Amino acid sequence: MARMFGTDGVRGLANSELTPLMAFELGRAGAHVLTEGAHRPKILVAKDTRISGDMLESALIAGILSVGAEAVSLGVVPTPAVALLVRNYNADAGVMISASHNPVEYNGIKFFNGQGYKLSDDLEDRIQAVIEGGFEGVPSPTGKNVGRVIYESRATADYVSYAMSTLKEDLTGLKVALDCANGASYQSAVAAFRKLNAEVYVINDDPDGVNINKDCGSTHPEELMKYVVDKGCHLGLAFDGDADRCLAVDEKGNLIDGDFIMLISALHMKEMGLLKDDTLVVTVMSNLGLMIAARERGLKLEITKVGDRYVLENMVENGYSIGGEQSGHVIFRDYNTTGDGLVTGLQLAGIVKYTGKTLSELASVMKIMPQVLVNVKVPAEFKCIHVDDKDIAAEIAAIEEKLNGKGRVLIRPSGTEPLVRIMLEGEVQEEIDAYANRIADMIKSRITI
Repeated sequence: MARMFGTDGVRGLANSELTPLMAFELGRAGAHVLTEGAHRPKILVAKDTRISGDMLESALIAGILSVGAEAVSLGVVPTPAVALLVRNYNADAGVMISASHNPVEYNGIKFFNGQGYKLSDDLEDRIQAVIEGGFEGVPSPTGKNVGRVIYESRATADYVSYAMSTLKEDLTGLKVALDCANGASYQSAVAAFRKLNAEVYVINDDPDGVNINKDCGSTHPEELMKYVVDKGCHLGLAFDGDADRCLAVDEKGNLIDGDFIMLISALHMKEMGLLKDDTLVVTVMSNLGLMIAARERGLKLEITKVGDRYVLENMVENGYSIGGEQSGHVIFRDYNTTGDGLVTGLQLAGIVKYTGKTLSELASVMKIMPQVLVNVKVPAEFKCIHVDDKDIAAEIAAIEEKLNGKGRVLIRPSGTEPLVRIMLEGEVQEEIDAYANRIADMIKSRITI
């Protein structure tokens, strides 16, 4: 069997690739691997608002109960709430059912260990090995030893209370617009900002099971960009479906992506004496402009592979305070063990309030280099075509030579979708657009042969 786990858990088309049977098997195997030795294991289960969540949740919980573990259903809460509450509720593990920023037809299952961290490759492989081994040695208790479900109604309130505690003062005087992506943040984000006395304006907070991420949220911030200006807000915040990401919009309607948010936050933390070793952890996808601005202002950079898990691994290993991705997946390690959209938004709003500066002023510390990202849909066997095909590899090398050290080419297969992502940066937008499309066309021509 091919590896079930990608860069962010198990993900696929719900009820086709990610079936109820697979959810049951993941629940059963995951509960066994993650709670070995626990007397009566306790596993938290949560989901975002997509329609397939109920189906997969039922199957996943059945798998957990079948090994005698206790399942604590949190209902609809953000992914970072699971990472936090697995520790606060003294649980042995946690599971989030979500496909994050992906369209509604997709769903996913990602596990957290008892410390609130996503699983290592080794643990994921052990879960898969149990499934492939036919669950040999996995108990099937009967009678009073079968697991049961507990429904936890305090989850959202507990998470909101903690997120609010990460700020030292309230947000009185700030007008904030929130785009909840019709996803998991539709209650928690609104509650947190209102309780902190911000004047809150909200869009896309009415999930119906199928409108999650649809033309809204962090993947489609255009509506929020206009809304912020129309309402005269100091800033806007756009979350994704499971609210582990946050992008911002300044008072002029300009998009402020994760690179800006990380740089603004890291510089503020440095000024406050809170930035470990004056270091910010980013991935290879961060804009060259961030890297230039960070070094000019005395920040050190650690650069990892794409994926928040690799950012976090680096942060944990070295004790760093902040890191993340351009996509808005920002980790404040003093506050949580994963990207946390609400905490990110609160921290950014807090900096605006504390400094008295507009968000556009804060963002002026960095000038982005022109960048283009082109996605090419490919079958799984073609995900490394940019390396395997000599002509394509030669074209990429030729383009890199033409950029002459003033730009770069980064091509990588998606870990969550059947895509190859082509990213270029350079000094002239039209030039890198042409280069990116040239590479994309070459890849498309090969997969249609």
